Amino acid sequence: MDFDFNLIGVPFGMRPGLRRLADGAAQLTPLAPHSRLAQEKRAVLEAGRSRHVLAGFDAGPALAAVAAHAATVAGCRFAADAPPELAFEEDLAILDGATGTLPWLCVCVPSHWAPEEKLGLDFAALHAPVADNAALVAASRQLVALATGGDRWERHVWTVSPSGRFDQHPARHPLPAWPSCGADPERFAAQCWLRAERQTFFPVGRGTRQAVFTIRVMLQPLRDAVRAPWQAQRLHDALASMSPAVLAYKNLALAREPLLRWLATCA
Repeated sequence: MDFDFNLIGVPFGMRPGLRRLADGAAQLTPLAPHSRLAQEKRAVLEAGRSRHVLAGFDAGPALAAVAAHAATVAGCRFAADAPPELAFEEDLAILDGATGTLPWLCVCVPSHWAPEEKLGLDFAALHAPVADNAALVAASRQLVALATGGDRWERHVWTVSPSGRFDQHPARHPLPAWPSCGADPERFAAQCWLRAERQTFFPVGRGTRQAVFTIRVMLQPLRDAVRAPWQAQRLHDALASMSPAVLAYKNLALAREPLLRWLATCA
């Protein structure tokens, strides 16, 4: 799992957290064809559930930008008319700087959100369900301008999940229950997963004010992900500082106390 625990903020806060990327930075990851992620993405694609597009919107310029980026940076061949679902680990969306909306989404493995419900929404409405979202909503216009202004950006989000499934669409896969392990934090942690996302933006160009938004979901058993005492301490302190609203939003309210007990033994 390619995730840096230094990216876990303490105290925890729902912040934009955008970091500028160099022009040569890779923002797409070739999909291993026989991986579990590939199997889950293929199932969504074959069910016809991966693509969502506003009537009349032309995704051609953005897909051409994806193909160009894949060839020059990601090191893989991708034709603009090929299914991106099976080419990259990343899910994709297009952010339109002129309207501040998502007119096109290609998402197979959402983290408990429904892509079809986000189609055409502006940036503020997209983040309305997010807990402690005041800073995100207040900065909506500035964030859209930043993301579609021609530079490259990345941010990371993370959570702990009781599911090792990549696809967590709420209609396809109901929210899983946390394990019941009584007072044994080790057994509890053994059934948890660290779920992280690297989200990036890169410009479409080609006469548009659009950016490609990429979402790479990464999963690892929690006990394998936490390899050093400082990582356990950082995760412990972030969880301990979460507000009740954030805990509810991330489905961590019931899990926090056993996770804190386990992390304290690792720190």
